[in-house]
Amino acid sequence: MPTGRFAPSPSGPLHIGNLRTALLAWLFARSAGSGFLLRIEDLDPERSRVEHERRQLADLRAIEIDWDGEPVRQSERTHLYRDALQRLEDVGQVYPCWCTRAEIRAAAEAPHDPLPEGAYPGTCRRLTSAQRSERERIAGRPPSLRLDAAAAHAAAGKGSDDGWPPVLVFDDRLHGRVEDAVDDFVLWRWDDTPAYNLAVVVDDAAQGVGEVVRGDDLRDATPRQVLLQRSLGLPTPAYAHVPLVLGPDGARLAKRHGAVTLADRAAVGDAPGDVVAWIAASLGLVEAAQRPTPDELLARFDPAALPRTPTTFDD
Repeated sequence: MPTGRFAPSPSGPLHIGNLRTALLAWLFARSAGSGFLLRIEDLDPERSRVEHERRQLADLRAIEIDWDGEPVRQSERTHLYRDALQRLEDVGQVYPCWCTRAEIRAAAEAPHDPLPEGAYPGTCRRLTSAQRSERERIAGRPPSLRLDAAAAHAAAGKGSDDGWPPVLVFDDRLHGRVEDAVDDFVLWRWDDTPAYNLAVVVDDAAQGVGEVVRGDDLRDATPRQVLLQRSLGLPTPAYAHVPLVLGPDGARLAKRHGAVTLADRAAVGDAPGDVVAWIAASLGLVEAAQRPTPDELLARFDPAALPRTPTTFDD
């Protein structure tokens, strides 16, 4: 029975789409009799706020989501990420990169098939020592550190180190077999903060997470994380990427779409139970206007029957 988790970033209030994903992650875990953890992904010091974290925890409790133990904060676990980075450096799978966002965008406009759109083409991987010294002098700042994806793929016994780009495959409980090319992605940022992909892989393994349920917008990140798991000798959890909630304009739900948080809904007369009722109906667990209890949701939950397409929330 794999342990599940929900891992919000405390950069603002949770909206109905976030709460729907949280409820789904909880249902996947609790319906299987599994543990459920909460992790606060607060690596971005400029956007993360204690008040946002408190509000998020309160909102999760308001829709009757519970979790095991105290929440873990990534900002308190940097030493674990440094250790993992060092292991990758020790086997020659990391290189420095000084490319700016503008340079990466310009490079991405050139054809690099079969790289995914916007992927990093490996510019700094091909630099000599002298060229690296010159790039650092011109940049005037420390480099970011990238994973050499082809070298990592070869070291894991999945192909040669000149096979560019490596292609990773994983199984998704909702989407089946997913296959995608992986570019050289950032592990550590130039401002001395660990990148999301490294931190989440280290944390999932350290916390014993056996199943990751999260939004479809993170499906593209999963091949990168699978590659890191193999490189670090860590287990690969099961994955289920669930459909998003969209606004009436077809874009991912956001504050601009109106009353989309629990506080917003309370201001127009909706209780947390009304929000749960809408979420449950959008998942086909209840009829519209029914107000299910958590036990009723668990009894009715069937991952195989979940919708595979996004849901529109129209305030």
